[in-house]
Amino acid sequence: MGFAKEIMAMRKAAGLTRAQLAKRAGVGIRFIREVEHGKPTVRLDKVNQILDLLGYELCIRRKP
Repeated sequence: MGFAKEIMAMRKAAGLTRAQLAKRAGVGIRFIREVEHGKPTVRLDKVNQILDLLGYELCIRRKP
C-alpha cells in the first residue's frame, strides 16, 4: 500500500473525517486531501503532525 493510501486508512481507522483530522493536527483540509491523493511534494513537518496525532511516526529504512 502506498503512503497516501496508508494515511487515508489510518485516518479512517481513527474514525476521523478529513476536516476533523485537519483541525486536530493543525493543518488545512486541503493539505489532508493532497496527502491522501498522493501529491508528490508535501511538507514533511505537516506530515509528521498528522502522523503524530494518529499515533504513528515516519521512519527511514534501506530498500531491500
